Amino acid sequence: MRWAAMVVGVEAAALAVGGLVVLYLTLTSTADSVASALALVVLELGGAIALAACAVGLSRVAAWARGPVVALQLLLAALAYTALQAGQPLVAVPVLALVAAELYLLATPEARLAFYDR
Repeated sequence: MRWAAMVVGVEAAALAVGGLVVLYLTLTSTADSVASALALVVLELGGAIALAACAVGLSRVAAWARGPVVALQLLLAALAYTALQAGQPLVAVPVLALVAAELYLLATPEARLAFYDR
């Protein structure tokens, strides 16, 4: 479960960095809509916090953590597929690799047994 928690932690860190980059770009340039840009920052940082909480939950093998992680992985896969369709393979491929790794790690017999005992 440590590896699964680590992958979710990497996703949380990447999302937090993305949110901070959008915040920096919003504050230093002229955004078409500052309100929309700040809403995007809030969503990204909120997602990073949620992923970080799920990473902590996975590391503690908390029963509540597995479901949200799977749901977020499916959402990330859909977003990565959209990025791939938009011609952004440098964004899509690493995200899809992390999603595949996380779903695999949560489906291993060891992970299923860890949550079965809870």
